[in-house]
Amino acid sequence: MLTATNPYSGNKIADYPALDQAAMSERIGDASAAFSSWKAKSFAERAEVLRAVAKKLREQKPAIAKLMADEMGKPIKEGGPEVEKAAVCAEFYADNAEDFLAAETLASDASVSYVRYQPLGTLLGILPWNAPLWLAFRYLAPALMAGNTCVMKHDPNVPASAQAIADAFAAAGAPANIMVNLPIETSLAEAAIRDPRIMAVSFTGSAGAGAKVAAVAGSEIKPAVLELGGSDPCIVMADADLEKAANIAVLSRIINAGQSCIAAKRILVEQSIYPEFLEMLRTRLAALTLGDPALDTTDVGPIARDDLRQNLHRQVSETINAGARCLLGGELPAGDGYFYPVTLLADVTSDMCAFREETFGPVMAVAPVADLEQAVSIANDTEFGLGAALWMADSKAAQEVAGRINAGQVAINGIVKTDPRLPSGGIKRSGYGRELGPHGIKEFVNAKQVWVG
Repeated sequence: MLTATNPYSGNKIADYPALDQAAMSERIGDASAAFSSWKAKSFAERAEVLRAVAKKLREQKPAIAKLMADEMGKPIKEGGPEVEKAAVCAEFYADNAEDFLAAETLASDASVSYVRYQPLGTLLGILPWNAPLWLAFRYLAPALMAGNTCVMKHDPNVPASAQAIADAFAAAGAPANIMVNLPIETSLAEAAIRDPRIMAVSFTGSAGAGAKVAAVAGSEIKPAVLELGGSDPCIVMADADLEKAANIAVLSRIINAGQSCIAAKRILVEQSIYPEFLEMLRTRLAALTLGDPALDTTDVGPIARDDLRQNLHRQVSETINAGARCLLGGELPAGDGYFYPVTLLADVTSDMCAFREETFGPVMAVAPVADLEQAVSIANDTEFGLGAALWMADSKAAQEVAGRINAGQVAINGIVKTDPRLPSGGIKRSGYGRELGPHGIKEFVNAKQVWVG
């Protein structure tokens, strides 16, 4: 059984039946059987389906947002925009897939030689709970538009959200089984990866889980894209627009109660403005409202599960015990639900837990830096490499610095975000491969060389 629990109350919502291995195999077979007819459709025909799915998502936006609030605690005012972003992603690939996958003619000793991009077959997406709609569609939209069929193994925490995605495809009149929901317990994920009809794997989740997925996929010689954890640095120099930098740093850290891989987690502030900027952060963080995610007035909802909350508190406690100053929060609250207070840790150093590990919650860790060189050195002193932010007045100089930051993406004077138009992904223990943009759709295709004598 898959059990959905409301993190606001701590009460069970419902139990959902899970597929056993035989039923799972049958559902994978359904998606595999649908591949031949789906790949034969034109880009225009596939686009029509994706646009219809986007329309259904918008029609169900309030209901799906409420599902996410109930199942994983996302504030309702964030849930609606997430559904919209998923719909936009579907439409973006409907509009652009044909151009992204157009054949490329390359000069050689042939009379003509070119590369064609063709679908691989049936793919497996293993998805997390923290953005149930968006993370699903950044996998589904490009994969389907490329002509693959998709199996979706969503997180056991969000079974109703996963079913809502499948329902949107059905309501849109999509061809049967081009997208198959696979409600299975995590223990069956390895068997799903090893199924010979699965051609490749897309995984979003923790670095530890990603390592296991990579090992299994590698042993089967199946390609994989891994989008894993992050401990993103946010560098703020003295000449930056401090008001804007503080606003965006707080927004980045607090979205989804801080449960985001690309959140700003290590704030590195030039020493000359450090006390001033700390106070700017403290004031903004203190003004946020914790509460019921179903209310429009709530800024920060609960942590998705109690075990995640307990681990977050361990990280905060270890960091304080190591010498960091706690300017806000830091205490595990009593009462129902899995809330954790908005927490501000100052004077954090690179050997402290909040800088060494990924913190998945509303905890901001801040440190002073002497200059830009030290900031870059500390920013790169991590096992992760997902995103990074850089705030400074000289945009040209900032772009040079961005080239020295070890991350998959760098935002200059703005928020680190995912955008259907731009590739996203990490390096080091933040994963490999890219999603989104023209790069993402080419991860799960056969780049076939054709040589004509």
